[in-house]
Amino acid sequence: MKRKPSLLVIFLSVFIDLIGFGIVLPLLPGYAEDNFRPDFSAKGLIIGGIIASFSAMQFFFAPAWGRLSDRIGRRPVMLVSNLGAAGSYALFAVACGMSGTTGLIWILISRMFAGICGANLSVASAYIADISPPEKRSARMGLIGMAFGLGFIFGPAIGAFSLEIFGSKQAPGWVAACFCAANFILGWFILGESRQPNSAPVAPRPKVNQWSHTLAQPKLGLLIGVFFLATFCFTCFESTFPLLARHQFAGGEKSLNYRIGYLFTYAGLIAALVQGVIGKLVKKFGEPNLIFFSLIVFAAGLAGLPFAKTLPEILTVLALLAIGSGLNRPPVFGMISLASSPHEQGANLGVAQSFGSLARILGPIFAGTLFFVHPSLPYLICGGIALLTSFFAWKFLCRKSSPPAAGANN
Repeated sequence: MKRKPSLLVIFLSVFIDLIGFGIVLPLLPGYAEDNFRPDFSAKGLIIGGIIASFSAMQFFFAPAWGRLSDRIGRRPVMLVSNLGAAGSYALFAVACGMSGTTGLIWILISRMFAGICGANLSVASAYIADISPPEKRSARMGLIGMAFGLGFIFGPAIGAFSLEIFGSKQAPGWVAACFCAANFILGWFILGESRQPNSAPVAPRPKVNQWSHTLAQPKLGLLIGVFFLATFCFTCFESTFPLLARHQFAGGEKSLNYRIGYLFTYAGLIAALVQGVIGKLVKKFGEPNLIFFSLIVFAAGLAGLPFAKTLPEILTVLALLAIGSGLNRPPVFGMISLASSPHEQGANLGVAQSFGSLARILGPIFAGTLFFVHPSLPYLICGGIALLTSFFAWKFLCRKSSPPAAGANN
């Protein structure tokens, strides 16, 4: 029986994958910090490097997965990605039972393996583009953002809960592995192919040539630049917030891991709620204006976070940060998709994902190093970067766009 392409199924696939990602992400900086020996220097650089390793592998492999999905279809690439994720989290669980340098090395290997197999987001974006008319594409891209937000609601909460219930650092990794294995089974039985048989892909280009080809198109180059900078700032928050919570909010308390998970869950809930109204906001304001506004709000949240001391203050700034980041990705990817020809959807979205991965390589290393100079530095600098990016969005996207119409801005 032929499986039909389905937005619901691709949403569930991305959602379950991001639950696994969300389970381990809030715990990773603390796990890495706890495994340091007393004589280790450059602690922030090493922690940032471990966190960045996932994205380093994605940076090199995401375009190849995108091109492969243009050739053989989205479904088989998604299945390989899901199966690889299950194996990587199982390895992460084993590594968390080790101590010292050995534990750090195996945590690093597990994150690199996860990055190699991590094709879900770019291929899922191409999947949605395959089955969406142009006027609905930006709104439907919001489904990935919603899945991301929901993954950050349930993932950190499940990770914190498993840590509390089982009392073992290995528990979150095994739980994440089970979710990704279930995702593979779900995809095997009900995920349909979205790519049309008559949609012939362009001839494969070498990696650098594909990047050059995509970035040489002015609108695509600008949008990918905005996505890169926004992702860089967000990943600085992701990689240092658990450390900020330990050192600033809890006076260095090491048993805070599960509470950090709940704060990530709160931010994920806000982001997911925002995704639910993306379609209406795009229709009313247009993608360019929404991108500009999201960066302003995001900058305010970032800059305010290191000065938040009480719980109401922390929740307020986290809400601003989550709203800004939640509003940003769908219109950016919607505009990238609209500016791409149908036979290059996977390749161009793969390039965008690669530059998002590059931001996730540089961000944790940058933020982790600066954090141990002064905890507020990564947040103030990234708040300034987000504000500057909003200026470029206003000048080169908003001012050069026609008033928003019901549909999409091109």
